[in-house]
Amino acid sequence: MTALDPSSPVAVVGTGTMGQGIAQVALVAGHPVRLYDAVDGRAREAADAIGARLDRLVEKDRLTGAERDAARARLVPAGTLGELADCALVVEAVVERLDVKQELFRALEDVVGDDCLLATNTSSLSVTAVGGALRVPGRFAGLHFFNPAPLLPLVEVVSGFATDPASATRAYETARAWGKTPVACADTPGFVVNRVARPFYAEALAAYEARAADPATVDAVLRESGGFRMGAFELTDLIGQDVNESVTHSVWQSFFQDVRFTPSLAQRRLVESGRLGRKSGQGWYDYRDGADRPAPHTAEPAGAPAHVVVEGDLGPAAELVALIREAGIEVRPEDGYGAGRLVLPDGGTLSLTDGQLPVSKDLVHFDLALDYRAATRIALSASRGVRPGLLSEATGLFQALGKKVSVIGDIPGMIVARTVARIIDLAFDAVAKGVAAPEDVDTAMRLGVNYPLGPFEWSRRLGDTWAYYLLADVHEWEPSGRCAPSLALHRHAEAAEDREGAAS
Repeated sequence: MTALDPSSPVAVVGTGTMGQGIAQVALVAGHPVRLYDAVDGRAREAADAIGARLDRLVEKDRLTGAERDAARARLVPAGTLGELADCALVVEAVVERLDVKQELFRALEDVVGDDCLLATNTSSLSVTAVGGALRVPGRFAGLHFFNPAPLLPLVEVVSGFATDPASATRAYETARAWGKTPVACADTPGFVVNRVARPFYAEALAAYEARAADPATVDAVLRESGGFRMGAFELTDLIGQDVNESVTHSVWQSFFQDVRFTPSLAQRRLVESGRLGRKSGQGWYDYRDGADRPAPHTAEPAGAPAHVVVEGDLGPAAELVALIREAGIEVRPEDGYGAGRLVLPDGGTLSLTDGQLPVSKDLVHFDLALDYRAATRIALSASRGVRPGLLSEATGLFQALGKKVSVIGDIPGMIVARTVARIIDLAFDAVAKGVAAPEDVDTAMRLGVNYPLGPFEWSRRLGDTWAYYLLADVHEWEPSGRCAPSLALHRHAEAAEDREGAAS
C-alpha cells in the first residue's frame, strides 16, 4: 500500500486547534480538504482561520501567493457528513469521549465507501475501542498528531487490534508524504510518547513530594544538567495541569492501576485548586502580571579543593577528570575497582549517584548530567549528618568547573539519574511487549517531547547495566514497586553481563 494520491479528498471532522492543524497539513500537501463540525458555523470559521495562517506562511516566504490561492480553493467547509462521501481519508479530532467518537464513526461508515481509510487522532483512548463498533474495522487506525500539527513532525500511527496491516501502511506512508515523521506502534495506553514520558513528570513530582527540592530547583537541574528543553513543572504548566493529570490518570487506569504510572497527589491538589498553569494564570508558577519567578536553589561560593584523588572508573562521569585538570586542580589517580569516586583532601568522597542514599557522613552524591562539560548546573545530595566541610568542598569543586550547584535532599537516585533510568526502563518494557521498535521509540521521544536523546541512545551512552542497577537500588529504598526495574531491563542487563564475561 502506498500513500494516498494528493488528488484524493481528505476530510477532518472536528475543527478545534488540532483539527485545523491537521487540515492545514493535508491542504499544504496538495489534497482537497473538507472540514466538518457538528456545531453550525464552526467549519466556516475554521476555514477562515486556516486561510489566515496560509497568509502568514506567504509573509514568511514558506508558500507562494499562487500556492496559497490554490490551497484556499481546495478547502471546503462541509455542512453535513454526507458531503464527505467521496473522501479517501477521514481524520477525527473531536472531544476525547469514547461514546462520541464511536457514534461519529458509525455515522461516517454509512456515508463513505468501504475503501475509505478512517483515522482517530485520540491521544488517550483505545484505538481498538473507538473502532470496535465499525462494520469494517480493518480500515481504521490511529493518526496521533502532536500540537501544533503544522509544526511538530511526529505522528504516531497506531494499529488497533483489528487494523489491517495494509491500512496501517497506507496511513504511515500518507503521513510521511505529508512531510511528517511517522512511527508505527501498537494500541497500548499512551501509545509511545505518553507511555514512555510518564517518569519525566512523575519523578519531578516525587522529588517535590519528598521535599527534596522545590519546583524551580527541579526544573533548573533537569534543564541545565539533564539537557531537557524544559523542566517538568514548567512543561506541565504549559500543557495544562488538568490535561497532563488526565493523561497520567488515563494511562494508570488503562494499565489496571499499575503502580509505575501512579498519579501524583500534589498535582491532584493543584488541579482541585484551579491552578491549571499558564491558561489560568497560576500553576506551579505564577504567571499573573507583576509576579516574580522563583529562583532555583543555588549554593553560595565555596573554596575549591587543592587536589582530588580519582579512584576507579567514574563511568558516565569520566569527563570530570579532564575538567578538574583544566580548572587547575591537581588530579591524583589511584588504582581502584568497581564504581569510581573522587576523594577530597579531608578524606571525604564524592560519587555519581547509584540509587542508594548517601547515608555516610563522609559521602556526597552528585547527579547525572547529559554532558558534564556543557552542563551549567550540578545537583549534590548528602545525608543530613554529612560533615559541613565536605559538602562545602564538594560544592567548591564543581563551582571551580564553572557550574552552579544546587544542594537537594537525600532522595535515592536524585533527579536526573532516576528520571533517565525510569524512561529507559519503560522504553525497554514497551519494546519487549511489542509496542514499537527501539528506533521508533527513540524517534518518538526526540521529536514528540524534544528529549535530548532517545531512551536507547541514552542506555548505550550510559552503559547497558546502568539503568537496571540504579533502579534496583532505588527500589530497595522505596519498595512500592514504582521504580522496580522491569523484566525486560533485567534481561538486557543480564545479557550485557554475559557478553562481558564471555569477552574477558
